[in-house]
Amino acid sequence: MNGAESHALLLDRGNLKRRNRVSKLVSLSSTIAALLAVAVLLIVVGSVLSKGIGALSIHFLTTPMGLFGDTTGGISNAIVGTGIIVGIAALMAIPVGMLVAIYTTEFAPDRIGHAIRFVLDLLNGVPTIITGIFVYGLMVAGNRQSGFAGSVALAIIMLPIVARTAQEVLALVPGALKEAAYALGIARWRTLLRVTLPTAAGGLLTGSLLAVARVAGETAPLILTCSIFGQGLLTEPGEALASIPIFIFQSSESPSPEAHTQAWAAALILIVFVLVLNIIARAFYARSRKRMGA
Repeated sequence: MNGAESHALLLDRGNLKRRNRVSKLVSLSSTIAALLAVAVLLIVVGSVLSKGIGALSIHFLTTPMGLFGDTTGGISNAIVGTGIIVGIAALMAIPVGMLVAIYTTEFAPDRIGHAIRFVLDLLNGVPTIITGIFVYGLMVAGNRQSGFAGSVALAIIMLPIVARTAQEVLALVPGALKEAAYALGIARWRTLLRVTLPTAAGGLLTGSLLAVARVAGETAPLILTCSIFGQGLLTEPGEALASIPIFIFQSSESPSPEAHTQAWAAALILIVFVLVLNIIARAFYARSRKRMGA
């Protein structure tokens, strides 16, 4: 081995050692970042749990809210109101989002599809308070607050989430499945209904559940559209309905320590709800990936 070859070999070994050090440093940094993210989540959940568990009781879950500052009531009307508002929002946003995703993925020319995706990304980045102001001016100003107005605001927030998630899921459907259907002479729309949508059903459901979890805790739009409500258990969407986010906001503004504890308890209920939805969504996502062979 001559001097030039020895020098080249030493350089290769030096580069390899340097790359190994950089690789270990990046791996260590990524591990620390992941641990920090998990630690922040555990701190938040632990704090809410420790401060709110004391107020949880059957009475709290089954009794309607009292007047502002009254801590003898519960949260049953807020739970029902949240279910109604979010449910109506889901009924409006999910079908429209799915249709948008199907059009952009299966039928639209590339130029139009890219433009629609860009618009959806912009809509997804709009602050929710702006959405609340828009719906306030459209439906509440000169009229009155209502659960339906709150649902419209949440539906606008949900729409781009559902559509973009559905687009990504539909894009993962193996092209060989569609080509096999076309080779058998099956029409495009029938292939969509019989092959594409059933294959992607788990992922589509996952995106819908994640969108519901995303808007369940939204407060800013509801303050403007559905925060002045009456007492008792209200279920008419044409009237303003109580909701868990508004209950948390109002209770946190009270000077009463008991009200603050109730706010923590309501936050705990909301976290559990979002956690359950995310677990269900993950289960359907795993099933969908397995079905698509990912």
